[in-house]
Amino acid sequence: MPEFDLSTLWPMVVAGGFVVGFLVGLTGVGAGSLMTPFLITQIGVPPTLAVGTDLLFASITKASAAWPHHNFGNVNWRLVGWLAAGSVPGSLAMLVLLHLLDPDTTALGLFIKEALIAALIISSVAILIYPLVVRGRAQVGEPPEFKIRHVPTLLLGLTLGSIVTLTSVGAGAIGVVVLTLLYPTLRTRRLIGTDIVHAVPLTLISGLGHLSIGNASFTLLGLLLVGSIPGIAIGSRLTGLLPDWLLRAFLALILCFAAYQLAHKL
Repeated sequence: MPEFDLSTLWPMVVAGGFVVGFLVGLTGVGAGSLMTPFLITQIGVPPTLAVGTDLLFASITKASAAWPHHNFGNVNWRLVGWLAAGSVPGSLAMLVLLHLLDPDTTALGLFIKEALIAALIISSVAILIYPLVVRGRAQVGEPPEFKIRHVPTLLLGLTLGSIVTLTSVGAGAIGVVVLTLLYPTLRTRRLIGTDIVHAVPLTLISGLGHLSIGNASFTLLGLLLVGSIPGIAIGSRLTGLLPDWLLRAFLALILCFAAYQLAHKL
């Protein structure tokens, strides 16, 4: 049973959902990177429960963005399939490992915190270097003979599946940067759309897996959605009003601060 009391903390949960949703709408990043640290450090949610609930939250927010990207032609479905061929088994393997090992709750919570700190720092660096990675790339779209790099893509999916299932972080910032390096001829909008669509089944399967072993709360999820839905709507309407470099620097700073907060509570 969770040690936090939602009957008194629910206003903070809704407010936190709004802030995170606003940042997700504004920058396109943060559903996993910001929500899990917030739940752990500010609400007192156990790390395992925070990760599982956040994965379900991320699956819903990602799904809301996936359909528009599909309609606008921003998704390479072959690439989604190959990524999922690696990430889904990676996620299931991590879930089976967590179930079979049945580790001590305190030890597992500490391990998740440490892994989350590392994932947050890597994500913040990925957000900052992304403009350098895409600088000078020709935005002419993928050629007709666009080829999938099967082994690297499977390995990327496998890695993302394991990391996301353990920490809820990595499907966004890290995935897009590595995809950019693997597929330099793919348009940026199609890289982002492909990454978002791929994150939907990954976070959903991971979230349902955590739910099956008791690591998710529908009450907590509902409160987060109450705040995040209007936050995403407002943030998405403000996109473009601030320079991209400022948004990236701000988000990277927030992720580093979240990592610091987690480290302070170890």
